[in-house]
Amino acid sequence: MPSTAVKAPQESDASLTHGLKQRHLSMIALGGVIGAGLFVGSGAGIAAAGPSIVLAYTLSGLLVMLVMRMLGEMSAAYPSSGSFSAHAERAIGPWAGFTAGWSFWVLLCTAVGLEGIGAAKIVTGWLPGTPEWAWVALFMLVFCGTNLAAVKNFGEFEFWFAALKVGAIVLFLVLGVLAIAGLLPGTAAPGTANLTGHGGFFPGGGEGLVVGLLASVFAYGGLETVTIAAAESEDPVRGVAGAVRTAMWRIALFYVGSMAVIVTLVPWDARAVVEKGPYVAALDELGIPGAGQLMNVIVLIALLSAMNANVYGSSRIAHSLVERGMGPRFLGRVSGGVPRVAVLASSAFGFGCVILSHWRPDDVFAWLLNMIGGVVLVVWGFVAVSQLRLRRALEREAAGQPAVRMWAFPYLTWIALAGMAAILVLMAREPDTRVQLYGTGGMTLVLAGVGYARQKRLLVASL
Repeated sequence: MPSTAVKAPQESDASLTHGLKQRHLSMIALGGVIGAGLFVGSGAGIAAAGPSIVLAYTLSGLLVMLVMRMLGEMSAAYPSSGSFSAHAERAIGPWAGFTAGWSFWVLLCTAVGLEGIGAAKIVTGWLPGTPEWAWVALFMLVFCGTNLAAVKNFGEFEFWFAALKVGAIVLFLVLGVLAIAGLLPGTAAPGTANLTGHGGFFPGGGEGLVVGLLASVFAYGGLETVTIAAAESEDPVRGVAGAVRTAMWRIALFYVGSMAVIVTLVPWDARAVVEKGPYVAALDELGIPGAGQLMNVIVLIALLSAMNANVYGSSRIAHSLVERGMGPRFLGRVSGGVPRVAVLASSAFGFGCVILSHWRPDDVFAWLLNMIGGVVLVVWGFVAVSQLRLRRALEREAAGQPAVRMWAFPYLTWIALAGMAAILVLMAREPDTRVQLYGTGGMTLVLAGVGYARQKRLLVASL
């Protein structure tokens, strides 16, 4: 244990209910990798990297697999709604848990607002003249209400949202593979023309691959929610173990597989890839009628699913931090097994972001977006360092094999840390991501300073 630690985490999730069934957790894990970033945001990555986007998603996917394996090892041994924040406190010290937890809370709450804005834009496209803010308020009210009621409501919403997303992308993959094989009626097999033509496999060169790599890294955000939800499941250890062990094929199938299908079917430089989104462009290429509206429905479902998951995740992170003495006590109040004040506060923060996007889009809101741009990498870094420091203690406590075991420890953990450092260097090279790096770095340093000062104060008080 680090000498700077004041104490091991004292959080107890006993006040929270264990209303998530194994089917909920399994589908949350399955659907958690399918978000609006995949359906829409991947278009910019394809436009920059061309067919090499498949390589970019493969490389970043390998890094994510390592992070999830490390996180799964710790979460199976120490189930907690604080997840990586509680692990960082245990392994590194209270300042680390404070920094990781509150930075991720800001990320999730801001994401709630962004997803609400995206969902509202789709609905106002169908119903022109209706105000976007009113739709955001309606969505926020629905998901705030479901999360206030009981954790099983969150589980049921996510179960069906995830089922729809999984069904949609599996259907897309089946149609795409049939078309590539020349087995789809009315569609000629594209061959390798789109992979080797139009500038080749690396049309943007190394710089294009870098842009695609950075875009793919942030598309994987949200996978951590399953380890937060596991603490409220019927069998946390089995739930985490099952979710983490299936992470590899989920990432390979949904992300890498769909990117490979898209760049094989559609020229990477087609305007529709960015303007309509890569999945719509691919379905249009196949001549699927109503493809645009169909994908709009799927993207809307993905956005609403992400809103629901992020209201849940942010409220549980806040509750865990307060339980461990790292936040205002009123946020930790639990009623009916639900941290209802934390749910309300997280929803209010998200709606505040929506208001800022209208009132101060060019300064305050832009600053907020830059501040959260690299938080995922900060969290991943804490996960890796925590796993390095906790592994030996975990083996002693488990008196044998942990329920989930990191592969080739400690070599792959160090390789993952090196990969994260490389991504930070790449972010510093690109003008757009450099601003995000500075914003996230500034927030992280402030939180770390506050957390360390608080830790020293508690240490002195305990002497």
